[in-house]
Amino acid sequence: MRDLRAWLSLRAGRGLESTSTARALSTLRSFAKRLARQGTGDIPAIRIVRTPKIAKSVPKALAEHETESLLAETEVDDGWIGRRDRALFTLLYGAGLRISEALDLQRRDTPKPDGKDHTLKVRGKGGKERIVPILPAVAEAIAHYLAAVPFAIAPDGPLFVGARGDRLVAAMAQRSLRALRQRLNLPETATPHALRHSFATHLLGGGSDLRTIQELLGHASLSTTQRYTKVDAARLKAVYSRAHPRARS
Repeated sequence: MRDLRAWLSLRAGRGLESTSTARALSTLRSFAKRLARQGTGDIPAIRIVRTPKIAKSVPKALAEHETESLLAETEVDDGWIGRRDRALFTLLYGAGLRISEALDLQRRDTPKPDGKDHTLKVRGKGGKERIVPILPAVAEAIAHYLAAVPFAIAPDGPLFVGARGDRLVAAMAQRSLRALRQRLNLPETATPHALRHSFATHLLGGGSDLRTIQELLGHASLSTTQRYTKVDAARLKAVYSRAHPRARS
């Protein structure tokens, strides 16, 4: 135990992050389990030592003007790939989907742009399903993409496809967004997942309550959604100052 504590202290002294140390400790635990299975050794101290606490990061959302610029930039390339990227990124920002949730959608899940009830059934983490509202602009962007895609996509086929007609993978979507980010000189935090963060942050900024945002994002716990209050703390203070009787006086 003294050796392990000295090793953890050494890593902290070198300025290594808690996440890095937690991964290293996990590796040691796996090694110790293997030794135990083989009957070649036992390291009881590794089962007792605590994993360093990892601080929860604050979501890094884009500013509203940055998001609008990013979506507008996808119109520069009017080929079907450009339309696909615009449809995908508009969906991520307009509905708050995870990239994996969007890429798992089937062709039959497509919201109709002329329908009265724009909703989408999404299967999230742990197979949990939720219904999310779809803005007309999102439905139109998807319809615009499907009208141009050169492949015949079956109802049970993927909604978003790559250059060869196969299901689009997250790495390709990330690469497309990276190219847009570089053209617009946006920060490196501008990723597909940042569009989901932007969705929640901008909703909160517009006056939406946390419970509604929790449902839209598919968070199992409200504490996860509460991270967004740190992002928009300045707006919350302004609302407090305008709304509280003592603050107004």
